[in-house]
Amino acid sequence: MAYLLPHLHSGWEVDQAILNEEDRVVVIRWGRDHDSVCMVQDEVLMSIAEKLKNFAVIYCVDIDEVPDFSGMYELYDPCTTMFFYRNKHIMVDLGTGNNNKINWALGDKSEMIDIIEIVYRGARKGRGLVVSPKDYSTKYRY
Repeated sequence: MAYLLPHLHSGWEVDQAILNEEDRVVVIRWGRDHDSVCMVQDEVLMSIAEKLKNFAVIYCVDIDEVPDFSGMYELYDPCTTMFFYRNKHIMVDLGTGNNNKINWALGDKSEMIDIIEIVYRGARKGRGLVVSPKDYSTKYRY
């Protein structure tokens, strides 16, 4: 489903997408389009993109095609989702210890919408770190 989401094909395009978006959250899914984990994430992002178009824009970046950010953002997982607002990286406290990114496929549409909405509300208030509405730490996975 990645082909239905806009792709960024160079480091310059990624920079411009983050820099030029003034009023919406930029959601970037880093990974490989052919990876099964990314396919799950892409399907969720594609299905919610229309609902979020007023306050978020979603892009996909293939880390093999654009390796420029792999070291900077530590993109070593199969699928990573990050959030930016007005050229600032917005961190999300998910209870996992890594506040910089979501490094697994979030398969629930409503949870992803909630996280992006929390990021948008917090970022508009000038917060660089927002707290997820749900705790994703391992102690709650039964």
